[in-house]
Amino acid sequence: MCPVTGFFLVTRGRGGPMLCHLCASTITLCILWITMAQVSGQEDKEKTTALKDLLSRIDLDELMKKDEPPFTFPKTLEEFEYAFDEDGQLRHIKTGERFVFNAREDLHRWNQKRYEALGEIITQYVYKLLEEKCKLRKEVIPVDASDGEPTSFIYMSSDALTNPSKLLILIQGSGVVRAGQWARRLIINQDLNSGTQIPFIERAMEGSASSEEHVLYVWDYFVSKALAKNVFIVAHSYGGLSFVELMNQREIQVKNKVCAVALTDSSHNIWLQDTSKGTQDWMHQCCQNWVSSPEPLDTPLDSMLPDCPRFSAGTERHELTSWISFKSIFKFFSEALKAKEDEEQEENSNTVTTRSSSHKNKHQDL
Repeated sequence: MCPVTGFFLVTRGRGGPMLCHLCASTITLCILWITMAQVSGQEDKEKTTALKDLLSRIDLDELMKKDEPPFTFPKTLEEFEYAFDEDGQLRHIKTGERFVFNAREDLHRWNQKRYEALGEIITQYVYKLLEEKCKLRKEVIPVDASDGEPTSFIYMSSDALTNPSKLLILIQGSGVVRAGQWARRLIINQDLNSGTQIPFIERAMEGSASSEEHVLYVWDYFVSKALAKNVFIVAHSYGGLSFVELMNQREIQVKNKVCAVALTDSSHNIWLQDTSKGTQDWMHQCCQNWVSSPEPLDTPLDSMLPDCPRFSAGTERHELTSWISFKSIFKFFSEALKAKEDEEQEENSNTVTTRSSSHKNKHQDL
């Protein structure tokens, strides 16, 4: 039985296939149906091609713009009708509500541009806090930039290069974050403490660029000239990669000046960055990495690479790892400093004992 037309195929004698009388009319109908289907399919194909051609002529972006308000936004927090309250949370001046991203429904691009405009205001606001609250000064780099040469800048305390005791270096990650920030989204949606580096700066006072080249430049022109015997570093996300690259380029200098390094959800990779065995061993002794994890804060985690010990930051949110592990980081710094001071004291004691014995022997000889 033919699976297409439904007729029987019969063989008689030596001749070829023979159709029964009923099937003769059926095959005619079948051929007609196939022809009609082909015509219908051709029409659908032509309609589809025409529709695609029509859509190709339509600029969807331009079509969306017709219903969008202009991308003109306030230039200050006050004009945005937002302010930071006493807890460092961004609140609407009139309603007291947190920042609302979807200020206008079905206008995602406009809402995104509004968010970015607010983010730039936040950046300037944080710069102002660094200068007025933290008393940091802005240093333009390169220090010998010529007219028209692209420049960047860092913030540093007045005694950063002259303090003989300690120096803290903060290195943020990549993206839209700028000096003084860990995560812009946290500043806007949570608070200043979790999203900025200010708590780290204030804590350091009590007791920068995101690229590897920038960190290296800052080390060569600023940190390496500082008088501090004990340098501490906190590096978040891509900042951890930048620090490892600094180790690769200035291994001996870093080992001589840096006391301890706290990484938070660092994106470094000692294999891909071709890190030496000496650097890996030093990182294992002097570095700790607090990573995003559902485990409680400070829970030891398996190290995927033979570099620095890994601990849970007590949160699964990447951008929160620095803030949640804040106390643990400074506890780690304090313990590292004490261990170093104890070691130096022991060495000095051994030196004095050795000298005393030497003088005693000489006296006996005389």
